[in-house]
Amino acid sequence: MMRRRLAIALAGTAVLAVLAAGAWLLLGRDQPRPAVFRAEPTSALYAVIDSRQADTTPLTLDEVFTPATRALGPLSRVSAEQFDDCDEVLWGADAAGCTQALRATYTGPSGAGQFVIFNLPDGRSADALVAGLTKDGFVRQAVSFDPRHSRAAVRALGHYVTVSWAGAAGPKAATELVTNLIALDRLGHVVQSRVLAAG
Repeated sequence: MMRRRLAIALAGTAVLAVLAAGAWLLLGRDQPRPAVFRAEPTSALYAVIDSRQADTTPLTLDEVFTPATRALGPLSRVSAEQFDDCDEVLWGADAAGCTQALRATYTGPSGAGQFVIFNLPDGRSADALVAGLTKDGFVRQAVSFDPRHSRAAVRALGHYVTVSWAGAAGPKAATELVTNLIALDRLGHVVQSRVLAAG
């Protein structure tokens, strides 16, 4: 009898989890933004890849999301996708001339996060997207976490823009938020190899 009650209770919990996830997918994407946000324009460090003409090879999922990045600390990768239409991963901001956006989502015991990298024509376009994400819109939230307890870092790196966004499951789970954001932000190091190749 006890086992049956436990099974029923677990089944009920599973149903609630599915319903909560479904509700988030249908209702939770009401243009959420991070609670804390940091943005950086491109710099002279990325001058050799300030134009896509100097770095013509498209990014690949395997290049950005390597086997070594399946786990980032307590976070585990759930998905990795490439989009030819960058508007699919944006709301309220324009990524003029963007040819691809690569996105990965991660989940962990206390929260979740996502990383997106955009391939733009040049540094001016990258800086324009960073400015747009600062005031006009943001990337679409692709994994469930509470945006009210989230942080993001947006960087222009030559003709690329990276967006790292980490969120906690709630206020009590926010202790690892900065650590998770730093781990996600390291995915942007893929651009360093492009700098070395172009140099």
